[in-house]
Amino acid sequence: MADKQISLPAKLINGGIAGLIGVSCVFPIDLAKTRLQNQQNGSRLYTSMSDCLIKTIRSEGYFGMYRGSAVNLTLVTPEKAIKLAANDFFRQYLSKDGQKLTLIKEMLAGCGAGTCQVIVTTPMEMLKIQLQDAGRIEAQRKLMPETAVPGTVPTKSPTAMQLTRELLKEKGIAGLYKGLGATLLRDVPFSIIYFPLFANLNNLGKRGAEGPAPFYVSFLAGCLAGSTAAVAVNPVDVIKTRIQSMNRGSTEETYSGVTDCISKIMKNEGPSAFLKGAYCRALVIAPLFGIAQVVYFFGVGEYILGFLPGN
Repeated sequence: MADKQISLPAKLINGGIAGLIGVSCVFPIDLAKTRLQNQQNGSRLYTSMSDCLIKTIRSEGYFGMYRGSAVNLTLVTPEKAIKLAANDFFRQYLSKDGQKLTLIKEMLAGCGAGTCQVIVTTPMEMLKIQLQDAGRIEAQRKLMPETAVPGTVPTKSPTAMQLTRELLKEKGIAGLYKGLGATLLRDVPFSIIYFPLFANLNNLGKRGAEGPAPFYVSFLAGCLAGSTAAVAVNPVDVIKTRIQSMNRGSTEETYSGVTDCISKIMKNEGPSAFLKGAYCRALVIAPLFGIAQVVYFFGVGEYILGFLPGN
């Protein structure tokens, strides 16, 4: 984050705006990532990101690429707001008299931010994955009937509210937090890598010792740091996606937890399976965090607050 002091409400607005813009731009790629990560040996429907998007448009129409986007657009505001604001809070808490943070303290601040965000991230991802993957399951049933679960009939894809009610009714609040451990294992290391890397890359472009970096430096630093962190934690993202997916084909494995998932993927698909969707994830995260840094740079949140009564 930029070193300038920003009020908490402004941080929350900045994070929300950045999340909304970023998700709107890259959601189809995120859908392709989820479907590529979820397909297992013997039920491979898509060969690449472009193949996935083309087949999605043909079978589900243009808006099929945005399945689950309503969940993301609704919850990405608090999720990104918590993540970015928490990192700033922990950085300020760990700094002494405005001195530059050591790398260890930068990593601790990122760890705190990643831990805080899973409160929103886990249920958001749980719902989003079911909606995104519904089209893959339906396409498999039509194009690869041997993978369909015997006795099942095509059903209309549920809405996010229907899924929420079903999960709460059957499993309580724990149903929405399925995969919490895997989400922590992904988001905490991501933040530990991303925030220190961004801060140091951004410092390289500063104008003088005290001046801020130009906005394009913040954008590029956000993109590079985001894509690096995304690829680094992609194996855990594959595990999280597999664990959170509720519907599968008859030939696809089910998983009881993180260690069971790792064991079965290694046995049935090999280590390369942990890199499924890595380039898609990099393409999603890079602009998402690059946009976030630009929104922070221009102080959009403070600008909006300036128009509110009492400011």
